[in-house]
Amino acid sequence: MTQDGKRQIRVTSSHWGAFEVETEGGRILSARPFSEDPAPSAIPAAVPAAVHHDSRIARPSIRKGWLNGRQGRRGEDSFVELPWDEALDIAAQDIDRIRKTYGNEAIFGGSYGWSSAGRFHHAQSQVHRFLNSIGGYVASFGSYSTGCAQSIMPHVFGTDFISLLYQHQQSWQTLHDHTETLVMFGGINSKNAQVSMGGITRHDTASWLERFRAKGIYCLNIGPQRGDAPEGCDWLALRPGSDTALMLALAYVLVQEGLADEAFLARYCTGFDRFRSYLMGESDGCPKDPEWAAVLCGADPQQIRILARRMARTRTLITVAWSLQRGEHGEQPYWMSAVLAAMLGQIGLPGGGVGYGYGAIGGVGKSFRALQGMTLPQLDNPVKTVIPVARMADMLRFPGARYDFNGQQPCYPDIRLIYWAGGNPYHHHQDLNALHEAWQRPETIIVNEPWWTATAKRADIVFPATTPYEREDIGRSSMDDYLFYMPQLIPAVGEARDDYAIFCGLAERLGAAERFSEGRMAAAWIADLYAEFHQTAQAQGLDLPDLATLKARNWVRLPLATEGPDTTFFARFRADPEASPLGTPSGRIEIFSDTIEGFGYADCPGHPVWLPPSEWLGTATAQTPLHLVSPQPGDKLHSQLECALADSEDARPVALMIHPEDAAARGIADRDLVRVFNSRGACHARARVTPDILRGVTALPTGAWHGDPGSAADADGNPNVLTKDVGTSKLGQGCSAHTALVEVARLTQAR
Repeated sequence: MTQDGKRQIRVTSSHWGAFEVETEGGRILSARPFSEDPAPSAIPAAVPAAVHHDSRIARPSIRKGWLNGRQGRRGEDSFVELPWDEALDIAAQDIDRIRKTYGNEAIFGGSYGWSSAGRFHHAQSQVHRFLNSIGGYVASFGSYSTGCAQSIMPHVFGTDFISLLYQHQQSWQTLHDHTETLVMFGGINSKNAQVSMGGITRHDTASWLERFRAKGIYCLNIGPQRGDAPEGCDWLALRPGSDTALMLALAYVLVQEGLADEAFLARYCTGFDRFRSYLMGESDGCPKDPEWAAVLCGADPQQIRILARRMARTRTLITVAWSLQRGEHGEQPYWMSAVLAAMLGQIGLPGGGVGYGYGAIGGVGKSFRALQGMTLPQLDNPVKTVIPVARMADMLRFPGARYDFNGQQPCYPDIRLIYWAGGNPYHHHQDLNALHEAWQRPETIIVNEPWWTATAKRADIVFPATTPYEREDIGRSSMDDYLFYMPQLIPAVGEARDDYAIFCGLAERLGAAERFSEGRMAAAWIADLYAEFHQTAQAQGLDLPDLATLKARNWVRLPLATEGPDTTFFARFRADPEASPLGTPSGRIEIFSDTIEGFGYADCPGHPVWLPPSEWLGTATAQTPLHLVSPQPGDKLHSQLECALADSEDARPVALMIHPEDAAARGIADRDLVRVFNSRGACHARARVTPDILRGVTALPTGAWHGDPGSAADADGNPNVLTKDVGTSKLGQGCSAHTALVEVARLTQAR
């Protein structure tokens, strides 16, 4: 930023891509597309209004009731603004009291979220390093997006799901060159591909799908929404929660008609005989044939048979969206998709097999040389207690209680203090009204946050944090081939401080200054992290600019893109399963798992099975006849920038997709205001009447900021007042956001 405050344009990076930022006089004037992005996201347009929004937290603030003897209820109290030193003193004293009285296992630092694409100013890394420097904290496992998959897939393929997702999936180019049939359970939605962890510079998911269709690849979208795949793709409208039933029926046809690859199953898999007995109805008297599946999923039996035959005779890739495992028994469609792909015998062949998360984020399908580095060390955590991330509210409700998780039976810790920096649990978590009650239990909640989000309003101590545009950093993702110097574009708004500065202040007061900061300012950390990255790159034959040159150039494109055949571990495994075994106990793809069978979980037995959710169209009632799905929003990442987006005329409440017949039965017209409700809560929405959603299903995107407690309905349309907060199963304990039945009623005639 120029010292005289004159107008300037620089490039910066974000989770939704790079963009040009115009500044003048300490303000962001505009955000424009990056010149090298062929299909830039529209999300950055909201950045100027969000950064300068009146919901920014101006000064350190402490809840009045907490300050006066920890009285009152979070979210229902006012705040007192204090000077930084006084607020830091108070916070440090209470952190010290908690750790000395109860131990560090009473501190929860999950801080789940996507806070910044910058490598140093990554809030989650910062808070974890700070808590580790003072004795540790209770951490969380997995993510709300993929926590269930992260539990089940290592049992099936013998590798952690994150490695499977980012390192072992086939490239778009390979799919283009070899795939003939693309079967997309949950679709491939370029809306979701706007974002990626650490940033995605070139948005090309939509263009690849266009190339697929132009080449004549058959693309089939399977799910309740037509819009989850581009125009030109066929649509098999499927009831939410029934994907496993359809997969089983496809598998049944493969066996019945002699289309299963028996040689592949014998050499590369284990346990198919046990599964086959269930599939054909020999073990339970219920054949999983297309007629059986049609009753559950709504697909035509003959259509199922035609699809199974096509998948067997062509090079077929099965893709599975992350959404399928975000529901009760979410382990089953992920496991069953692997079994179905194994039965086709194409795992390890270019363009065939199974893939997870294409379109879920922008980086999946891109092919780059691995280049790691620029990660802030988080130090060792002496506290070994870890909870599944989606069981946070249960942890607060049931301290000391035992629960099942992936073969273990740990106890929930007794949490007395939560420190949150980065992310918004009142966006991610389910059943927000129940969470509000559980959130009252800890003695202290501290939050670093730029805006007065629902989480900040429900904290005891709130420190105003800078946004990525008010500090310098380096932008770099292992799933991208661009490197950015992210300059400080404007001075800090109000009295905001970087997370690093906040934690330096607390660490000094707690006697951990040297351990946390190592005597380095933020600029020194950035320089040191970059120097290490530069050295690593040089060792791999890459010529990177030094930091001074990068600052001057603002960004560079690295020669990391790869061409040629994919060398995934599936290809190596297929070539020689003895020399390159999988990491499963058998070294093979585990269609039946002795390990999982040994856990004795009725809700996740030893092979994939059909298990109906507790709430789906098969259990619909007159009170809750509609199935609610809550997809990611298209106008932002999770709930970020919502303060600015919600200011637009008629932007809130959020639009609810509803089928014309369901709307007509309720007297609802397009753009009418409606109330969406069940026994857990209610919210308002604006009806979008469309035939592009299955009858009996409604869709309400996430991301609206949750309102104040006590209101009869969430005014802006946050669907998580309606979703069910239960684990996917005892094995995965992931979130079950898509397990929800609701009713919808018209509010007004307003258009």
